[in-house]
Amino acid sequence: MKVLQVIDQAYRTTTEEQDDTILWLTQSMRGAGGDLMVLLSGHGVHYAISRERQPALTLGTWRQTQPAELPRDIANLVESGVPVYAIQDDLEERGLGGLALQNGVRPVARRAVAELYEQADQVWHW
Repeated sequence: MKVLQVIDQAYRTTTEEQDDTILWLTQSMRGAGGDLMVLLSGHGVHYAISRERQPALTLGTWRQTQPAELPRDIANLVESGVPVYAIQDDLEERGLGGLALQNGVRPVARRAVAELYEQADQVWHW
């Protein structure tokens, strides 16, 4: 069964956690043999151009000592064979259209998203 993971929200839980939960879940499922694709849409397209680790956060005496490394997480997905796409229209709407995508992330036009949906047996929208 092929699953398309649509990530529409960016930086969800990355302040308090070490990972974006859906990127982590996708990597874990891939490690267990899952057949997956990732589509970055909406604010999630920020992950496609991210080059730096999340900055550490300090709240009072508490410090996040292991902030999320989203560029590493995207690279790990690509290296493990998970196709990762970013909606070009969403990149452009956010002023990111002229920036280079991370290695292996493929731009896709919004009008072509239906084709990705048709390739999947299930679509999980986050």
